[in-house]
Amino acid sequence: MLFSRIWVLALTSPLVFNGVLSFPQPIPLNDGDAPKELLGDLLTVGVRTTTGQAVQNILLGLESGQSAVVVDQASACAAQSVCCVWYSVATDLTKLFLARDGTCNDDARAAIRLGFHDAGTWSKSNKAAGLDFGGADGSILIAAFEEQNRAENNGLQTIIVKMQKLATKWKVGLADLVQYAATHAVVTCPLGPRVRTFVGRKDATQPAPPGLLPSVHALSGDLIALFQDKTIDPHTLTALVGAHSCSKQFNQDTAHPGSAQDSTPGVWDVNFYNETIATKPNKKLFIFDSDKVLAFDARMATEWRAFISDQAHWNEDYSAAYVRLSMLGVNNINDLTECTGTLPAARQKFP
Repeated sequence: MLFSRIWVLALTSPLVFNGVLSFPQPIPLNDGDAPKELLGDLLTVGVRTTTGQAVQNILLGLESGQSAVVVDQASACAAQSVCCVWYSVATDLTKLFLARDGTCNDDARAAIRLGFHDAGTWSKSNKAAGLDFGGADGSILIAAFEEQNRAENNGLQTIIVKMQKLATKWKVGLADLVQYAATHAVVTCPLGPRVRTFVGRKDATQPAPPGLLPSVHALSGDLIALFQDKTIDPHTLTALVGAHSCSKQFNQDTAHPGSAQDSTPGVWDVNFYNETIATKPNKKLFIFDSDKVLAFDARMATEWRAFISDQAHWNEDYSAAYVRLSMLGVNNINDLTECTGTLPAARQKFP
């Protein structure tokens, strides 16, 4: 009954983006997802608001995680809207993330990684043990917590400083800025989806628990178990790993800093999925060991290969997966506000 009620809401309830009504589009079919888990207050108290309903629908695969809502003009923003300031943030981020050739740059890549590293520090096991903190709480930006000095966050120091300055300039929450910058960076990349983006998270009051981020040298079984403990199943993980389409490494192979994980790191395309499993690897690329073992794990191999020729499929799956990631450790989902309309429009063709 719960699923049928949510499905009706997904089809008939309009969402409001900065004053613009948009009817969510249902995902046409389930392409292999396992039953999805809820998170935060949606799990403990249920849906209490329109935002809570929208996020729940996305988490359960009943509503799209990406948005085609027309980009609003800042001048039309209602005076009391919490989204208004994000137009200014978006303008600054576009300047920061967009390269002259129209691709996304190293700052965009770092912002995407930053979003993963902040949100990924939460687990069901810790919550069950009474340690329900970490996750998408902005702790990685709080200098006093010294997370920037952790080995797994090496290479993020420059983007951390830039985000700290931006948060001070616009007086926005750290937790929200990290996730907003990550989704902005993705849509700044040509072909990238416009992931639905929510603000209103509570900032961290303590450092994130250590040891919850993946190692590039881990076995596939260990990686899958690590993410399942974050409610991220293998199907969802396959989509998230694709963010390496726009990544470069600077610390794994210090002899070749800046080597990319696919041949078009400035474009959010599906080349990564094909090039990771190529029988004759491109010698200019640096393929992470973790990506290779995941690509050939039976729990992910079919979906991995499905993405190779289907950009739209990957974008849809990634968007839903990232909304889930961005809600890890967030216990006030019902209180959030959707500000997707402040993001740039997606560019579905390039060049």
